[in-house]
Formats: sequence, C-alpha cells, structure tokens
Amino acid sequence: MANHYPNGKLKVFSLNSNETLAREVAEEIGRPLGKCSVKHFSDGEVQINIEESIRGCDVFVIQSTSQPVNENLMELLIMVDALKRASARTINVVMPYYGYARQDRKARSREPITAKLVADLLETAGAHRVIAIDLHAPQIQGFFDIPIDHLVAEPILTEYFKGKGFDNDELVIVSPDHGGVTRARKMADRMKAPIAIIDKRRPRPNVAEVMNIVGNVEGKTAILIDDIIDTAGTITIAANALIDSGAKEVYACCTHPVLSGPAIERIDNSQIKELVITNTIEMPETKKSPKIIQLSIAKLLGDAIVRVFEEKSVSTLFD
Repeated sequence: MANHYPNGKLKVFSLNSNETLAREVAEEIGRPLGKCSVKHFSDGEVQINIEESIRGCDVFVIQSTSQPVNENLMELLIMVDALKRASARTINVVMPYYGYARQDRKARSREPITAKLVADLLETAGAHRVIAIDLHAPQIQGFFDIPIDHLVAEPILTEYFKGKGFDNDELVIVSPDHGGVTRARKMADRMKAPIAIIDKRRPRPNVAEVMNIVGNVEGKTAILIDDIIDTAGTITIAANALIDSGAKEVYACCTHPVLSGPAIERIDNSQIKELVITNTIEMPETKKSPKIIQLSIAKLLGDAIVRVFEEKSVSTLFD
C-alpha cells in the first residue's frame, strides 16, 4: 500500500496520548507517521512544532483525550491551530476516545455540558472533520457543525466472542444499565442470543447500585457490554449480581478502558472471567492484568481514514 497516495498529500500525525495505536494505523494505511515534536515550557505550557511541510495536505491527527485528559486535549487543540496556520488543506481529528463525553446534558441545575464545549473548542481551533469511536451518547454528533464519522467497535468485540465457540442457546448479552440497551441489542443480534438489563441507579458519579436484573440469566454464560469502564464499580457489581442470580460465568467487554483508581484491583477480585477491551486508550504496564484481553481498532481507523481521503462512503464502517 506504500506510495499509493500521490505527492504525499495524505499525512497522519500522532500526539502523545496513544502513539502505539497511531503507528498501527499508519502501518495499515501504508504511510509513515508525520514528524512533529511536543515539548513544554518550564511552566507546563505545550509547545508543538510540525517538522515537515503540510501545505495543501489532508492531515489526520490521532489523539485520544484520555488521562491526563486536559493535557491531551490542549495538545490536540494546539496541534489543530498549528496545522491551520501551516496551510493544511483539511484537518481531520481522529479521536478514538472522546473525553468529557459523559457530561452530555444537564441532569441537574447549573451543570455544564462539556461534550458540547469540547466540540466547540475543536471547531474554533480549525478542525474540518472528526472521526470518533463509540461516543458515550450518539447525540453528541449533533453538537458539531462539521462532519463527524461515528464508528463502532462492537463488531470487533463480537467477533472475538464468536471465536470462543459458545453455544448460543446458553448465552445472554447483558447491558449494565438502561442507556446501553441499544449496544447490547446489536451484539445480541449478531450472536443470536437474548439480552438482559441491569436496573441500577447512580447516587453520585462513579458510584452504582444494582436494583434488579431484567431478563433470564440462570444457568447462562453472560457477556456484559459497555462503552466505558472507568473505576469498574458498575461492571464488577453487575458481574457479582449476575452470578448471584444464577449465571454460570460472566465475561465483560468495553470499547474504552479508562480504568482509573481501583479499577484493576476490582476487576482482579471480581466474578468477571475475562475483560475484553480495545486500544482506543493506551494501557500502561501498571494496568495490565491476566484477566484483560486487548483488541486493536487500527484497521477500522485505517479504513475510515483512507475512505475519507479518497472521498468514498464511510457508512459501511458504521455497522
């Protein structure tokens, strides 16, 4: 695939959040990563320098706004500004993980809507397009006045579980809350399995309480599916509740492994047999666990980038 693109008009850059994934994506496309440096002034201000000409190029910048969230977000905004001032033809922001997405509405009085704020910041900085994977709420797409391609990782997760050869009659796909039912339904349709729902309430952020399980899980292998696992409170409580309700064994999967605070310890001590995640967020060695399997979304992103560059339909990748 190398040298497929005339005059090097397709450029892929990576910032600091997930360089491993960016290199995989660049390899899929058959292009080297663009040269840029990210440095800091002594007071912590971010300084970015693009070390090659990008005049008239279609540029794709890969950056998840994962921990450290504010640092990675500022890197991205400053990079977009640098690309605009260096006369890039189009600036395409590839955000495998879109941070601040959990505040997507006013649940109580006097709350911010940070998902909209981040969208405004990206547009103001000069982005022409955003490519994201599994936004916390699909309606976040409506916060943008520029094109946004919303990809999903569920087919990648589903193919992994299909490879395990489960008997579909003994499977149940479980949503850990009411908000994730659509995601669970898609996996259930592909696996030809029924779904169940954990009825929970969240008295405050990062705290979940299971109230009830809707659906039959007795004697079944349960697969929990979510978009984000942060402190792993919800997913581990759900797994324990499924076992208490008669499930034979519990697997879990998610797209975005935030895994902050006590997450790894909770997963290791939980009833979860295996947690399957993707590499939208880079996993440091301190977060590795024998229970965690990480799958790559590099081919999905690579296909999306090539289709956008070649002005072909991206809609086939949404499924």
